[in-house]
Amino acid sequence: MPATHHAFDTPIGTLRLVGGEDSIDCIELPNRAAETPDPAWAPSNGGLPAALEEAKRQLGEYFDGKRREFDLPLGAGGTEFQQRVWAELRRIPFGETISYGELAARIGSPSGSRAVGQANGRNPLPIVVPCHRVISHDGKLGGYGGGLQVKQALLDLERRGIEGIA
Repeated sequence: MPATHHAFDTPIGTLRLVGGEDSIDCIELPNRAAETPDPAWAPSNGGLPAALEEAKRQLGEYFDGKRREFDLPLGAGGTEFQQRVWAELRRIPFGETISYGELAARIGSPSGSRAVGQANGRNPLPIVVPCHRVISHDGKLGGYGGGLQVKQALLDLERRGIEGIA
């Protein structure tokens, strides 16, 4: 059965979810969601597969300031190194940032900050696997597949969430 895609509006723009009943495989940020979807993906045409419905619900809660962590069945594939980077990204607390070098050290590859940056760039599940929380060692944003405005908007949203609790 082909993956299903579904686009929906969020405060940062339209996101496109891709997956099926058992997993979410991809989240496309507004710049990619504005493009024509992969022809291998079937449109949602009404009802959503269970995993996409849950992802949409949890992302809505995140943007509403009611969710800090995601509990979704993720189906994205990648190399062993990418999987290690993406697993470590999920350990970065809501509202916090770390550098590419620090992330590289955390996965046991202290000289691998460039490779970590490349793995971040290939992250198929942004927001849920929060690569936006990784910044340059000098405090600058670095890169982001969705554009620096979207990265800054996500970091600002999380900072407001932290300040709202303090």
